[in-house]
Amino acid sequence: MKKLFYEDCHLTEFTATVTGCEKCDKGYLVTLDATAFYPEGGGQACDTGTLGGVKVLDVREKDGKLLHLCDGALTVGEAVEGRIDWARRFDLMQQHTGEHILSGLINARFGYHNTGFHVGADVMEVDFDGPITAAELAELEREANEAIWKNQPVKCWIPSPEELPGVTYRTKRPLPWPVRIVQVGDVDSCACCGIHVAHTGEVGIIKILSCASLRGGVRLEMVCGSRAYRYMAAIFDQNRLVSQTFSAKMLETGEAAQKVQEALTREKQRCAELHSKVFASTAAGYEGFGNVVHFEPSLTSAQVRELATCISQTVTGFAAVFSETEAGFAYCLASREADLRELGKKMTATLNGRGGGKPNFQQGSVAATREAIEAFFAGNP
Repeated sequence: MKKLFYEDCHLTEFTATVTGCEKCDKGYLVTLDATAFYPEGGGQACDTGTLGGVKVLDVREKDGKLLHLCDGALTVGEAVEGRIDWARRFDLMQQHTGEHILSGLINARFGYHNTGFHVGADVMEVDFDGPITAAELAELEREANEAIWKNQPVKCWIPSPEELPGVTYRTKRPLPWPVRIVQVGDVDSCACCGIHVAHTGEVGIIKILSCASLRGGVRLEMVCGSRAYRYMAAIFDQNRLVSQTFSAKMLETGEAAQKVQEALTREKQRCAELHSKVFASTAAGYEGFGNVVHFEPSLTSAQVRELATCISQTVTGFAAVFSETEAGFAYCLASREADLRELGKKMTATLNGRGGGKPNFQQGSVAATREAIEAFFAGNP
C-alpha cells in the first residue's frame, strides 16, 4: 500500500482501489492499495474527508494496514476517489511543524528533550524535561518566528542503513532502521512519522500561550498558523473593548487597567472602613440587650461575620446576623462566652441549612425565609 501522504503533503485528492471492506461496530473498515489519508500517530491526529462519497471518520494503522473507518460500505475492487479535509490537514501540519521548530531550538540551547506532545482541538501541548524562564521563552518564541520567516525547506526522508549512522537527529534513545528523518531548515532534525508543511513559511506564526511547571520540566501551551491568527484576532477584539472602556490607546490598556485597579483598591479600603463604622454604630444600638437577631441586606460572608462579632461584644447573650442571598440567607452566630454548637445544629436542621465553626462562633447558610428564621428564634429565645 502506497502512503501518498508521505510523497506529497499537499495532496488533497487521489484515486485508489478498494482492497477490503469489513463491517464493524462504528461503521466499515476500508483498506486501499494507496491512500493520502494520514493515520493517527506521533501525537498528530488523523486526516478525515470522503472516500467514494462516504465519510472517512477515522484512520488507524494496525498490523501494517491503514484502516479507514467509513460511515458507509465500499465495493472491493472498485476504484474510488478520496478527498482530504484540507483545512484540518493543513492546520495539523502547521501545529506539528511549529512544534518541531520550537523543540529544535530548545534542544539546541538547553539539551532538553520533548517528552510529550498533543495537538488538541484548540491548543497544542508540548512537554520538556527541564525548566525554562519567561525571559528565555520570549527569546525562543522570537527565534522560532524568525525561522518561519526565512521560509526554509522541510525535508522528510528515510536514510539507508549505511547513511543513518552519519545523520545527526534529535532523539531520546537510539532507534533501529528504518528511521524517518524530518529536517526543518537549520533549526531541527528529528526522527518523526508525522506529516509537515513543505517550507517553514507555511507555519505562519508561533505563539506560546502558557508555561507551567511539570515534573521538573515544563508544559507549554502554544498555537501556530491559523490558530495563532484566530487567537490573536480574538485578543485584539477584547483589547479594543478594554481600550474603549478605559479611554486608553490600544497599546496603553495595561497601564490604564493598573490605574483602575489601584483606584478600586483604595475604594475597597475606604468602603471597609465605612462598613466598620456602620457596624460599630449598629452594635452600639444593641448595648445591654440579651440575644439579638439582626437582618442586614447585601453583605458578604466576611461582613456578616464582622457585624456579628461587633454585636456580640455589646450584648449579654448571642448575636445572630443574617443577610439575604439568592438561595436564602448567609448567617453568623457569635457570642463572647456561650457555646453555640447545639443552637447552630438545631437551626440548620430546622431551616434547611449547613454550617459550623468554633463553640462560640458558627457560620453558614440557610434556605429559609425571614419569617421562618424569626419564628425559629422566637421559639428558641
